[in-house]
Amino acid sequence: MSAEQDILLETGTNELEIIEFFVHENVDGERQTHYFGVNVAKVLEVVEAPDGLEGSEAAPHPSFLGTIPLRDLILPVIDLSVWLDMERDAEENEPIIVTEFNNAVTGFRVSGVTQIHRVNWRDVEPPPRYVASFDTNCITGTVKIHDRFALMLDLEQVLSELDGSGGQTGTGDVERSDTRYRALVADDSTSVRALLSNNFAAANFEAEVVGDGAEAWSRLEKVRELSRQENRSPLEYLDVVVSDIEMPQMDGYTLTRRIKEDPILKVIPVCLFSSLISKGLRHKGESVKADDQVTKPEFDELTSRVIQLIREWDPEKAARS
Repeated sequence: MSAEQDILLETGTNELEIIEFFVHENVDGERQTHYFGVNVAKVLEVVEAPDGLEGSEAAPHPSFLGTIPLRDLILPVIDLSVWLDMERDAEENEPIIVTEFNNAVTGFRVSGVTQIHRVNWRDVEPPPRYVASFDTNCITGTVKIHDRFALMLDLEQVLSELDGSGGQTGTGDVERSDTRYRALVADDSTSVRALLSNNFAAANFEAEVVGDGAEAWSRLEKVRELSRQENRSPLEYLDVVVSDIEMPQMDGYTLTRRIKEDPILKVIPVCLFSSLISKGLRHKGESVKADDQVTKPEFDELTSRVIQLIREWDPEKAARS
């Protein structure tokens, strides 16, 4: 089996690998353990926290523990227990999970790491009500692992709230298209959906914004049926699909693969928009035939790139591929 086939087996199957870790909390003198998960694709390595790594009153946020050297990097470290408003029950030899996304390398201190699990996005459920007690909206869902549930963390939201950007780095001065285009946009974050909706409206798009890949695919099935009934190209109903990658029910890779393998829908251009798009992971989008990939959180660049993609799109070439 070739390396290229290996990639196809790993991408677009609606599966992901998560690294499970835990945080010990001191609750009235008793230890409680909370389990969390994050996409392995965002994790570079796990290292041991050095002695004496503690926060400072001068820090921009109580969860910021400062920086540590890591080979050729100066690594900023965040204490997740502080961020989640927990009183951490300290453990010896606590690890730091070193992550890379949004073109930044960041460390997150936790109590311990268990192992890596492969799960299906269909098994990721909405977060339970009790997580509303956390003073953050970085919990995106839950997944059952053996006899317990792990909370899925949106680490991008943690960083965006820390730096005050809210996840948006653009100026808001988006390119406006002379032609009114139609886009189907999928993202599981409520705040991101609102930003995308505003930006695409400002760029002269009629954009339908949905919450996950499964919902987007349901809309596309209706476009396909309409195209069949009226014997017209799906491009007469929809100009482009824009999708996040990490979404419950159906991820962006699987959505893209389904579109590009469908004999009717494959002529629709697809742009992936995600913090997972990096030099080391771009091949995953290419393997499912995404037509463009834009790294979050470049919202302004996204609309310009989508306009360019539509203008340069060759539906006849796409139909032959």
